Amino acid sequence: MHSSFMLKNLLFIIALFGFFGLASAQNKPNYIGQDPLNTVTTAVPFLMIAPDARAGAMGDAGVSSTPDAFSQHWNPAKYAFIDSDMGFSLSYSPWMRKLVSDINLAYVTGYKKLDDKSAIAASLLYFSLGDIVFTEITGQTIGNYRPNEFALDFSYSRKLSETLSGAITARYIHSNLTQGQDVGGQTTKPGNSIAADVSIYSQHKVTVFNTDALFSWGVNISNIGSKISYTDDNTRKDFIPTNLRIGPSLAFNLDQYNSLTFMADFNKLLVPTPPIYKINATTNQPEVGVDGKYIIDKGMNPDVSVTAGILQSFYDAPGGMKEEIREVTLSLGAEYWYNKQFAVRAGYFYEHPTKGNRKYYTMGAGLKYTKFKLDLSYLIPTEQHNPLENTLRFSMILDFDALVQPSDERK
Repeated sequence: MHSSFMLKNLLFIIALFGFFGLASAQNKPNYIGQDPLNTVTTAVPFLMIAPDARAGAMGDAGVSSTPDAFSQHWNPAKYAFIDSDMGFSLSYSPWMRKLVSDINLAYVTGYKKLDDKSAIAASLLYFSLGDIVFTEITGQTIGNYRPNEFALDFSYSRKLSETLSGAITARYIHSNLTQGQDVGGQTTKPGNSIAADVSIYSQHKVTVFNTDALFSWGVNISNIGSKISYTDDNTRKDFIPTNLRIGPSLAFNLDQYNSLTFMADFNKLLVPTPPIYKINATTNQPEVGVDGKYIIDKGMNPDVSVTAGILQSFYDAPGGMKEEIREVTLSLGAEYWYNKQFAVRAGYFYEHPTKGNRKYYTMGAGLKYTKFKLDLSYLIPTEQHNPLENTLRFSMILDFDALVQPSDERK
């Protein structure tokens, strides 16, 4: 019990350092070989966690996969092509289950077709950090709290042609990490932000190797929104994870009973890359300019507006274009269906060692029975520990009767 308590509080302190930016400047950068370690971080990173077991089994790929109830997270434009009239879904993911038992991520979604060309959807993503005991500097207990974060979404999608659709999403983000306690001598408050997503999706019938197939592609720019602050004076504001997700998929109808889909997602955070600051050779500390700020040796000033940050994110890396390319993560996924009732999935996720070094294989399965779907996934890290390792994740989807004629090329 005591070790679990200490671990949870340590994790919470680490989160606070990240969210409040208490270590905002880089001293001498750490290196991997000859390349500096320079990860891009934001506030409310829970928005980037894959919330469902289906995509979680395919290396976190989903921007161009078959439309389903979880499309709200990956690409809401897919709802315009979904077969069912209405549906609901629920997913639950234990977080760091190997270490603690009460940190988790829950996701609930629902959608409704308005007609054969448009649909609306909503979702709630809730992240709980479990029970945390706050204490004074003397060790006296102040109270027991349950820090949490959530995002509430609403989207509208519409077909723009027979093969193309688009969607817009509005999102409210609430992050309550400290329950109003003083941290580092500062009075804190819950962080709030408003954001939007813009996405498109397209699908085309093609023939590959004399086999009928469906080629799809999608683009989703998510979390375009205001910076978030956790202090009353708003002196420190952090970017939320504005993200560009793009990728294709190719679905083969092998015969009446068998289908096979391959997909890939490319992701890039559209926020400034941390610069490398000039180090004083005598003190081994960052040098301060006449304006009282650290002098940038390589890279660009990250203290810019949201719009400038999005544009700057494509060319501000200290290592130039080589480092910009390293900021792109890759998700590869495959999905096999038998008789549109049983699915087997696998995938791989890659992130460059200087940008976080997340690498893992994923696998999972799916079962469809009339209007009910059940998916599960499992993650196997290859480079470092992952919060979802040794955890079996489940997702459930309930679809209602189709409003339009079901397509014969997708499930």
